[in-house]
Amino acid sequence: MSACGNGGQWQLALGLLCIMLELELKPDEISYDAAISACEKGGQWQLALSLLSNMPALKATPNVVSHNAAISACEKGGQWQLACLLLWQLPSRRITPDAISCNSALAACCACGQWQMALVLFDQIPDLDLTRTEISYNLAITAVQSWRAAFQVLSQLLDARFSPDAFCLSTAISSCERAGEALIWPIQAAKDS
Repeated sequence: MSACGNGGQWQLALGLLCIMLELELKPDEISYDAAISACEKGGQWQLALSLLSNMPALKATPNVVSHNAAISACEKGGQWQLACLLLWQLPSRRITPDAISCNSALAACCACGQWQMALVLFDQIPDLDLTRTEISYNLAITAVQSWRAAFQVLSQLLDARFSPDAFCLSTAISSCERAGEALIWPIQAAKDS
């Protein structure tokens, strides 16, 4: 199933899962994770969510990998609200979110132009007892439509002792360009760090 998913053959991956069920092979969490991931890679967010929700009835316990693949499927399908909902439901399901969970939901907000929600998620990452990654900062800077917000995130990135990469800086510069603002302190701050 993983090979099918990696090859873009989500239908074949689901077919293999059905064959396992017909042969009473009792697919486990790894089997469902592979099938959900195949759906995610194939842009089939509805099927990914359906598999995730049916796992308990089929005696398989959804885990963080299952949820991460479903969140990523929602991102690829432009379903930012569902991606955020899945992330926020993890603690109530006794599943600890990880950086992939957060970054996938953040990417969903970015892809759909939901920059304010992206900043809310970005701000909540520490509340989930997680550390923001460089990817988190890049996604937040990419998402924002306000040069002030972009530089606030860039400042936090510098405070966290990450070095801004070319992508991060060019995104910040672009936000200034859209706003018609001069770019002085962020470049100096980057040089000083």
